[in-house]
Amino acid sequence: MSNTDKRIVILNEAELGKTLSRLTSEIIEKVTNLNDILLVGIPTRGVYLAEVLEKEIHSTIGIKVSKGTIDPTFYRDDQNRVATRLIKATDIPTPIEKKEIILIDDVIYTGRTIRAAMDSLYSWGRPKRVMLLVMVDRGHRELPIQPDFLWKKSSNKYK
Repeated sequence: MSNTDKRIVILNEAELGKTLSRLTSEIIEKVTNLNDILLVGIPTRGVYLAEVLEKEIHSTIGIKVSKGTIDPTFYRDDQNRVATRLIKATDIPTPIEKKEIILIDDVIYTGRTIRAAMDSLYSWGRPKRVMLLVMVDRGHRELPIQPDFLWKKSSNKYK
């Protein structure tokens, strides 16, 4: 195996299952009315994570929660500094008024992606509450944004 083929395994399958179960339990405890929840994934990994959490919530409590996707690319204030990628279609399947929205992304670093996602989200309406779920918090925030649901604060090992 060459150096380029080496991958760091942060979570094995069993640990990932436990982590998702714990995050699901935290969501169930923190959300006032699970029928009013909307999971909104931020491309690309946040969309996959939202799908997994939707299934986990359904299998845990039997409620089918709504999920959507929001691409904040055009709402970024730092487009000239970040790499470009193909734009994903925003899909908000339900009116967001009176919804408890959980924005979902894999990593938070400066907070700019989350701020752009919130700006994009508010162009769809005004939700009851917006919460943030991320797997890894790398620190180095440029904006005062903190996750409500978190797997791990990063150490140098994951930077």
